[in-house]
Amino acid sequence: MYTIIHAILGYLFLLLTIRVLSRRPGGQLTPFEFVIVFLVGGVIILSTTGNDRSETNTVCAVLTIGLMHRSVSGLKQRFPKLGAWIDGTPLVLLKDGEWQEEVMKQMRIQDTDVMAAGRLKSAKSLSEIKYAVLERNGGISIIKAKK
Repeated sequence: MYTIIHAILGYLFLLLTIRVLSRRPGGQLTPFEFVIVFLVGGVIILSTTGNDRSETNTVCAVLTIGLMHRSVSGLKQRFPKLGAWIDGTPLVLLKDGEWQEEVMKQMRIQDTDVMAAGRLKSAKSLSEIKYAVLERNGGISIIKAKK
């Protein structure tokens, strides 16, 4: 039972930590997905190096994490505001040629990051980009201006 409680608390703590840190590390994974990756790996390591090395303990911990992930997914669907808080919402970085400096500063994104994403969409200059959006998964979407 001790392991299950620690797995639940660890899940919630890591979810909060990843959400607070930022979207940038990890590229295409959402903070919600990071929790599973880190927590399951940590549980496996603890089960091999900790005092209780039983397979039952490891399986209980991993199953608890899986069930927590499934439960939080259901809650995110049922309560969209919770989903927005956990995964974040898309943020506009560039709008009609104007940098949204407060958003960029808060997300620690530089104009060079946006321009790099623009080049991937064949935009050669700022005038070719109508919108740049920081997506929930940390990627930058570019919407090109019409010619």
